[in-house]
Amino acid sequence: MAGLIPQDFIDDLIARADIVEVVGRRTQLKKAGREFKGCCPFHDEKTPSFTVSPGKGFYHCFGCGAHGTVVGFLMEFDHMSFVDAIESLASSMGVEVPRSETSQPTRRYDELFSLMDTVARHWQSCLKETQTAVEYLKNRGIDGPTAKRFGIGFAPDGWSNVLDKFGKSEEAIEKLLATGLIIRKDNGKHYDRFRDRVMFPIRDARGRTIGFGGRTMGDGEPKYLNSPETALFHKSRELYGLYEARQALRHIERLVVVEGYMDTVAMARHGIDFAVATLGTATTDEHLNRLFRLTDNAYFAFDGDRAGKKAAWRALENALPHIREGRQVRFVFLPDGHDPDSFVNENGADAFVKLMDAGMPLSEFLIHELSTQVDMDSIDGRAKLAEMARPLVNKIPTGIYRELLTEGLAAAVGLTGQKLEMMMTADQKRNDSSSMIGANRVRVWQQPNASGGPSVVRRAITLILNHPEAGAKLDIEKLAGIQRAGVDLLSALIETAQSEPTITTAGLLERWRHDEKGGHLGKLAAVDVPVDEEFDAAAELDECLQQLALAGRKERIEFLIEKQRVMGLSDDEKSELRQQH
Repeated sequence: MAGLIPQDFIDDLIARADIVEVVGRRTQLKKAGREFKGCCPFHDEKTPSFTVSPGKGFYHCFGCGAHGTVVGFLMEFDHMSFVDAIESLASSMGVEVPRSETSQPTRRYDELFSLMDTVARHWQSCLKETQTAVEYLKNRGIDGPTAKRFGIGFAPDGWSNVLDKFGKSEEAIEKLLATGLIIRKDNGKHYDRFRDRVMFPIRDARGRTIGFGGRTMGDGEPKYLNSPETALFHKSRELYGLYEARQALRHIERLVVVEGYMDTVAMARHGIDFAVATLGTATTDEHLNRLFRLTDNAYFAFDGDRAGKKAAWRALENALPHIREGRQVRFVFLPDGHDPDSFVNENGADAFVKLMDAGMPLSEFLIHELSTQVDMDSIDGRAKLAEMARPLVNKIPTGIYRELLTEGLAAAVGLTGQKLEMMMTADQKRNDSSSMIGANRVRVWQQPNASGGPSVVRRAITLILNHPEAGAKLDIEKLAGIQRAGVDLLSALIETAQSEPTITTAGLLERWRHDEKGGHLGKLAAVDVPVDEEFDAAAELDECLQQLALAGRKERIEFLIEKQRVMGLSDDEKSELRQQH
């Protein structure tokens, strides 16, 4: 197909691609913390030194130095051209590659978003015409305004309602497949995914429909059915009701995570606008990142039964790396026989808020749950509790919160806080050291120096590569006039990050794929950036720019002084020197 592939399509494709899935289909990977590891597919090795970072969308081998994005991996491993790799990746995600005869980018995925919104409106009209569905919602306590606010609809029974109405051409059928609205059978025929279900549109931060959740009105299975993973929808990233919460609340002081669509909608019906739901999955790192970007107070509300306690424990384990001073995580357990939907409908919003206020803090829940699994009256039991707690505590960033939790654990097992902390960290330090040596991994990280030398530029470039969002509000004018190696590249990276707010590490690297500096950027993207509870990428980037600006002014003064001594200055230069002093 003739024409250019729009750059914003490439950026979005790379941002949405699951690099772990793509690489994992070609070489075996195992999860190792936030990354995945395996033996490098590009050279022979027995000790794994090949890592894939889903957060960065980047792979790197610490043995042979191979590195790149998901597109680069396809090019290297499958011996594809750049265009072939883009087309292959797009095909695997069910997306057609757009082409433009000009260098102006076309709007990506607009047709898919439009289709999803159109189908959502169609199902809303079907709800109005289906009395049984309306009665079902009324019986569940959902009134008309609430149903309208959340865009609730109804998918009629039948195998081809959506297919017949919206799939009248091969191109239209491909779009229905790409959005997960229909399913292709083995014989090449198609049928509707959602049938005879109350439909809940899932919206992104801009209010666009990206997926659906469907609930049966009877005893059919599965009770809930979600859209599959598509180019628009990734359930591990999305929280149902978050868009509606942000529309209702100017400032979000707290968010409560519940388990289902009906829970979220019922809360809103009773004036609790800060409820969101995970989409049939356990709470993930990406869910927690989204929560803590909006509030420092996160609550998890679960049924009080065994399944609810199990779900709460999974949420606790995933929340530990995100805990730091100022953030509060509480667990709310409902009375037997109740879920948030039934509880709020029976007891009202005030009763639920009281339950939240009385919720169990994360630290208390952790110690309580572990204590129930051992004999706390014996030395052996208390020792076992400390051992069980060790890997959990080591997930928490170093800081006051971790110290206080350790003191609480120490009191429970009968040790001093200092002694238990030493025991907790001893094995972690040994394991970290051996794993770094085993993988030939060297942490490359230099602190900025007062001279504003190469290490500052290197640090700033590394920060913007690893945290493109940190460049959003930087004053790039601070770099104006600075004549120093790498500053022009740093400026270009920051400008790109500012003009493309959603660009990822992988997206930045792809922009410089054909530039001679691209290879150097790949090495810096692989640098292990230390992160603790005080880490603020934007603040550190701004500090780097300030130091570079300060160094630039110092060099300019030295130049003017030397020029004055040797050959004199112009009137403008004399004025500049006086101002600099």
